[in-house]
Amino acid sequence: MHERAREQRDLLQGAGGRLHTSVPVLIETFTFLDRNAHRDVALTWKESIYRRGMVKILPCELKDLENAWDYFRRTDLHKLSAVDATSFAIMNRNRIRLAYTFDHHFAMAGFRMVA
Repeated sequence: MHERAREQRDLLQGAGGRLHTSVPVLIETFTFLDRNAHRDVALTWKESIYRRGMVKILPCELKDLENAWDYFRRTDLHKLSAVDATSFAIMNRNRIRLAYTFDHHFAMAGFRMVA
């Protein structure tokens, strides 16, 4: 899905959209790259995020963690990850309604998917 993701990113940026991510997503991605590729790959990825300034990194607050638990009570969100639930809370706090993702949980939680 890399090509499709790249095309959508280019469309979003061409329209003046700004990409956001969060501290939990950064930690999850770094861990994935570290375990499935190599530490150097993970570190290079991390440096590229900060160097380019292409993504605004949103903090995770204690209130976001508290609000994330509500998503686990929903029976329609089967096999939801803690990072996704926390992302929903962070997105709600920041009034972000569009999700640049292929993860169907975001649509089920009420966000519009653009990837």
